[in-house]
Amino acid sequence: MAADIGQGLWDFALRLYGAPGVGEACLLLQDESGVDVPVLLFSAWLAKNSVALSPTEVARIDGLVADWRNEVVKPLRAVRRRLKSGPHPAPTKETETLRNGVKGVELSSEKIELAMLESEGQALMAADGSTGDAAGNLRNIVRFFRGAEPDEKTAAALAVIENALAAL
Repeated sequence: MAADIGQGLWDFALRLYGAPGVGEACLLLQDESGVDVPVLLFSAWLAKNSVALSPTEVARIDGLVADWRNEVVKPLRAVRRRLKSGPHPAPTKETETLRNGVKGVELSSEKIELAMLESEGQALMAADGSTGDAAGNLRNIVRFFRGAEPDEKTAAALAVIENALAAL
């Protein structure tokens, strides 16, 4: 059953990411295959709305957000992760407060990326010229970022997300 097109990408992303095991699966794909989680969640949103993403479309869409991800989201994530164990004086109560603040800013930066993607997704849905298998969107995203077919661990993480998506 297709999702209500009126459901925004942000709300959809929160629902899917919050499903059992999905957050962990997304982080595994991010850390081990370089997947941009907002782009992955965007591809799931399109799949739920029966819009397929070809490998060419994936590359084009990634080009729309790559600078934002590389110059804003990734550096914020790196700072947040680094503050978990250092540098001195971290970790302390004060640096944990700072880390939580950075985490909020990182989330806000991902929300901005999702808004850019949502605008593009609405155009794709309106064009309704989709061909191909929308169920393959997630796999196409992983192939794009990984540069190869999913291995067993990656395929298992994808299956968790696909199962949660089917249940939404």
